[in-house]
Amino acid sequence: MSIVVMGVSHRSAPLDLLERCTVSASDLPKRLDDLAACEHVSEATIVSTCNRTEAYVVAERFHAAFGELRDFFGTLSFAPPAELSDHLYVHYDDDAARHLFGVASGLESAVLGEGEILGQVRAAWDAARVEGTAGAVLNQLFRHAVVAGKRARTETGIARGTASVSHAAVSMAIEHLGTLEGRQVLVVGAGEMAEGMIVALAAAGPAAVHVANRTSSHAQALAERVGGHHLPLGRLADALSEVDVLLTSTGATSVIVDHASVGDIITRRAGRPLLIVDIAVPRDVDPAVARLRGVTLLDMDDLSRFASSGHAGRVAEVTAVETILDAETERFAQSRSAREMAPLIETLRGRAEAVRALEVERALASNPDLDDAARDALERATKSFVNKLLHHPTVALRAAAGKAKGDRLADSVRDLFDL
Repeated sequence: MSIVVMGVSHRSAPLDLLERCTVSASDLPKRLDDLAACEHVSEATIVSTCNRTEAYVVAERFHAAFGELRDFFGTLSFAPPAELSDHLYVHYDDDAARHLFGVASGLESAVLGEGEILGQVRAAWDAARVEGTAGAVLNQLFRHAVVAGKRARTETGIARGTASVSHAAVSMAIEHLGTLEGRQVLVVGAGEMAEGMIVALAAAGPAAVHVANRTSSHAQALAERVGGHHLPLGRLADALSEVDVLLTSTGATSVIVDHASVGDIITRRAGRPLLIVDIAVPRDVDPAVARLRGVTLLDMDDLSRFASSGHAGRVAEVTAVETILDAETERFAQSRSAREMAPLIETLRGRAEAVRALEVERALASNPDLDDAARDALERATKSFVNKLLHHPTVALRAAAGKAKGDRLADSVRDLFDL
């Protein structure tokens, strides 16, 4: 039985493939069920963010499960194997754990050390538990991942400065324009990313902030945080004709700002430039919009380049984070091995108890005149004998769990006691 992770990320795949592999919140239950229904998969969790889509599974047979995971990503992306093969990565067992711990700590993010990913990892785990696709092994793995992510942020400076995708999006807009002071800004979306952008905008000093979302109450709540205005998504075109900057990150599965509609809006702007920062995956804005005169469109590829040039202060913390991750990976491996050793110990003790009980039964049958006190004494004495006899083997098995010696001892116990 192995833990296997297969995925694509901003580091391994182009944006168009990454967005085709995205699993939306509404589609997540079905995709989890699809994975869990695979013949060689017993547990499954999916982590899908703007930077990555990764499937974590417990595989009963590694090579067979590998094929099922590859087929899963092929179905997800509608991409032929030849297109996918160069972009998929796979890790198993300790390397899979180490990878997830790195993800939760922000080491694998476009913005080094970003804080949003830890909540996204926790949400992915919660979703799998709700669907019943995460069992004992993945629950243990993700519990350790959350601990690793928290330690990285509290014990190092990896999250110092601009350490979120949403804050980086606002910083990128400021770098492009020089300042947001006096600018009209429209934020589309009302989820975690949009909330992060609103928080960043509060310190950037724009003249006005407008928030549009399908759910008006969510848009209103966000807008009120910065003294802004909310509007229905149906009025998006009107707002775009007035604002200087559009920041967008929704959970939509298709574009909400297309080339034709923006082309019409540009004619109403009388030559005023429009900056669009789209950090949604899949993208909210049709890439063809970038070809329109007066429009600058920045997406996750641009944000990755922007973030990579601005995280020098946090790079120095990577070594400290990796030390934490090494320790957490070792701790996870030991706890997993101990958990896997427990059934053997239970079986060994169960076999000994069965033999003890049978011999006591025979002794009592041969001595029917024994009173209750003598019978109780016989029970206590034989149980004490078995416990003392098995104490050292039990301690030795637990202490050696996760090591080569533990595997040798486990094999010996199985052979010697025919377990």
